[in-house]
Amino acid sequence: MSFKKIAVEELTCNPFTMIGKEWMLVTAGNEKSGYNTMTASWGGLGINWNKPVATIYIRPQRYTKQFLDEKETFSLCVFDEDYKAQLGYLGRVSGKDEDKIQKAGITPQFTEDTTYFAEAKLVLICKKLYRAPIVPEGFLDKEIDELNYPQKDYHDLYIAEIIDVLKRD
Repeated sequence: MSFKKIAVEELTCNPFTMIGKEWMLVTAGNEKSGYNTMTASWGGLGINWNKPVATIYIRPQRYTKQFLDEKETFSLCVFDEDYKAQLGYLGRVSGKDEDKIQKAGITPQFTEDTTYFAEAKLVLICKKLYRAPIVPEGFLDKEIDELNYPQKDYHDLYIAEIIDVLKRD
């Protein structure tokens, strides 16, 4: 499968559907030093600091987080509905325990320092700009904390500039 590079302004996707319903893979690392991926269904797209950005949230215990923290860039890959079972599997199983990417049957592709997947319909290559921990004191609606963090394993928030957009031909 091949991709064409498009301008971020050419995106026509609905971010609410893309992130909340279709999900996406957050992938960090590269072919040389290793990589890992995880499924995400929280995040956002928009403009921040006069740049097109993606926002993602990663819990501290996720194996992918160490790759994300070590590298300057990462990818967000969106797939057709046919891949929902694979995305569910990739969200449940740790890459620390097995080669979950091979078992899911998806094909890694590599840029200079980032990994993405050939089967994706859309790939956002992102450069990290900001990271901050979610803290309980920040919740104005305390029910969000109670419902989403019963184990107090708060996410780190990442804001990243979208530096490339690849769309499947």
